[in-house]
Amino acid sequence: MSNSTFPTHARVVVIGGGVMGVGLAYHLGHEGWGPETVLLEKAELTSGSTWHAAGQITHSTSSFGLGKCVDYNIGLYSGELESETGQPVTWHGCGSFRLAYTEDEMDWLRHTLSVGRSLGFNIELVGAERVAEQHPFYNLQGVLGALHTPDDGHVDPTNVTMAMASGARQKGVRIIRRCRATNITQADTGEWVVETEQGTITCEHVVNAGGTYARQMGEWSGLQLPMTSMTHHYFVTEDVPEFRDLEHELPVIRDDRKVSGYIRMEQKKGLIGIYEKANPNTVWEDHCPWDAENELFDADYDRVMPWLEESLRRMPIFADLGITRDVHGAISHPPDGNPLIGPAPGVRNYWCCCGTQIGIGWGPGLTRELARWMVHGSSDISMRDYDPRRFGNYATKEWQVIKAKEDYCLRHEIPFPHFNRLAGRPVKPSPLYDRLKEKGAVYEEVYGHERPRWFAREDVAQEDHYSFRRNVVHDVVGTECKAVREAVGVMDISAFTKVEVSGPGAAALLDRLVANRLPQKVGGITLTHMLNHRGRIELETTVVKLAPDRFYLVCAAFFEQRLLDHLNQNRAGEEAQITLRSNDWAALALNGPASRAVLAQCSDADVSNAGFPWLTARQITMANAPVWAFRMSYAGELGWEFHIPREHTLAVYDALWAAGQAHGITDYGSFAMNALRMEKAFKGASELTNEVTLPEADVMRFVKLDKDYLGAEATRQSAALVEAGNQPWTCAYLEIEPDGEIDGHGGEAVIREGEVVGSTASVAYGHCVGKILAFAYIKPQAAPPGTKLQVVIHGKPRAARVLGEPAYDPHSLLPRTDTMHEAAQ
Repeated sequence: MSNSTFPTHARVVVIGGGVMGVGLAYHLGHEGWGPETVLLEKAELTSGSTWHAAGQITHSTSSFGLGKCVDYNIGLYSGELESETGQPVTWHGCGSFRLAYTEDEMDWLRHTLSVGRSLGFNIELVGAERVAEQHPFYNLQGVLGALHTPDDGHVDPTNVTMAMASGARQKGVRIIRRCRATNITQADTGEWVVETEQGTITCEHVVNAGGTYARQMGEWSGLQLPMTSMTHHYFVTEDVPEFRDLEHELPVIRDDRKVSGYIRMEQKKGLIGIYEKANPNTVWEDHCPWDAENELFDADYDRVMPWLEESLRRMPIFADLGITRDVHGAISHPPDGNPLIGPAPGVRNYWCCCGTQIGIGWGPGLTRELARWMVHGSSDISMRDYDPRRFGNYATKEWQVIKAKEDYCLRHEIPFPHFNRLAGRPVKPSPLYDRLKEKGAVYEEVYGHERPRWFAREDVAQEDHYSFRRNVVHDVVGTECKAVREAVGVMDISAFTKVEVSGPGAAALLDRLVANRLPQKVGGITLTHMLNHRGRIELETTVVKLAPDRFYLVCAAFFEQRLLDHLNQNRAGEEAQITLRSNDWAALALNGPASRAVLAQCSDADVSNAGFPWLTARQITMANAPVWAFRMSYAGELGWEFHIPREHTLAVYDALWAAGQAHGITDYGSFAMNALRMEKAFKGASELTNEVTLPEADVMRFVKLDKDYLGAEATRQSAALVEAGNQPWTCAYLEIEPDGEIDGHGGEAVIREGEVVGSTASVAYGHCVGKILAFAYIKPQAAPPGTKLQVVIHGKPRAARVLGEPAYDPHSLLPRTDTMHEAAQ
């Protein structure tokens, strides 16, 4: 590929020369694809959003996966990149403090400290006096404490990007500036055709790293990529006299409550960045102008004035200074705040590397993971929160704008556990939405679906109650759990993904893709997993055989597009039809020792233990409606799932509710469902991620090692490592000492004899066993049942112990047999 000729073919074309596109090109080079990669930039590198970024980066994150990325980024900025490329990066390793004014904010910092410990960060919780020692000019009135992350800093965005560009070129990447892409289409061969102002390139992989152009670029290929451009201000003051003789740069101050932003030194000046919490501003909702280059907007002082005034009260040495520079530029915001990193929905080899609101802070680590995903078939951190396929066609342009504004206003709010973003809701209500809302349901949104979390009862307000500690919702959820364990509960599970695979080749297609044996008989049910070539887990699914050539797959809501893509993109000529049923069918779960008695009153079918065995499916009639009943239970009780044509759902629910009155039937939601599954040691989406293999996840009872399937050889290799005791980690089941107030939230450090040996994936209180329960990925040496450990919860170690069996019904007798409840009748 000559420098003097425009390339006509490449393996990868990356479109966009900001920190995300250049970061990906740099990491593709490091993964071995450099000479086959071309990067196109319509203007100059960094001329979109990157150049005007303030450039801060912090270890202060409660996300385990993002924490891994941030730690990598800081190492890259603080020396590795400059050493590799010889290009200056201008790293300022000044450290930072995140301030807390309330106990809720202190709890947030304590949880962040626990996650940071699991990642080995240099991080501590300090008092206001420590902040004053290192930053004597900040007004600390009302500050209760701060999270100190001394390895943090800030970097010049342009220098970083140029250094990565240099590194990419050294690995063979071709970077072409002043070359605007004008169209992206897919040829009949499956290759991508990228049309540009200088010529056309045909490639195997195309990457949309278009920043504020990414959404409209997606439309060229018929894709709906949800993101909206929001504008953000930062201001630079005149020289600060008090800074002139400082020997060391002051740490960055992150003041989420008072400033809703950050304050730091910029040479001898002050820099104030603000994310206003009202009246956020969008631009370019329909179209970002192609001639925009180094674009800035006039400052809107009226919009940011309350926070700007407060910043001057917090830094009184700024109060009498003038503003020498105001930077008001556009940044992409996705609906939920997380960038779009991964495959575009419904197509092969079109990758998203966009929607990133914090490109300098997050970009290199995320682009490294995307490069690994593209080259090797899987990333090395969980990408669930960033996968573009987490949104469906409900994410219309109008909805995107609503959610982006919401996200902007939440940028500096406390990220409480289970924080519920309410703007633009409901999106896809189930047929029971209004009925259950009248009965006290507090809803959450999963892949657009509205799903009950819990049900307000008595004097508990029907709203979200936020805290890092137990609050009034704790006892409400406990009541729901005990109702399921002792009587019977019903839950709207319509949000589950429901896909039908039918036709002469249906069994052959599925058999190649699942690790377990398919159900052999009509009415059989199998729990299984789908993997990628590396043997990493793509998703877990239940497979039901409805007819000899008809299978029904059920999995978590947010895996809908991932499941459809996995099925469609791994066909090998089988004659099979793949039909999405999620919008046509609803579903209910009925669980508890009285569930058979309730069902018997609603159907003439034989629902006895002999007539309707465990893990079988039957088509029955309920409320004069055809219903597929599956005898299975995520709660670990006698129970069924009912999958129902949408129009009959309310009638079936009403019939179950009426029949359940004599048995104490209760509505329950996802919070109770999670606690019940933890009591039964059922692994969920937090444990079964693209980071791990089936042997590492300890789910080999659902695997047939003697069958061939996608990822089989890698699974066998991983199993051999487990057998030899050489695997990097294993999923252990723990009980943790309770303190009656704080239970943990996931990502916390697990310690053995003073050494960090892993981190928690899920934590929940088991109301019916009286224990805090957790799944944790830890070193195998620390995983034998009975091993004593510690888990750092809110910054303090708690005693923990590895369990060798489920805390509730360890032999799983209750779901399979006649219950003691029935025997007593």
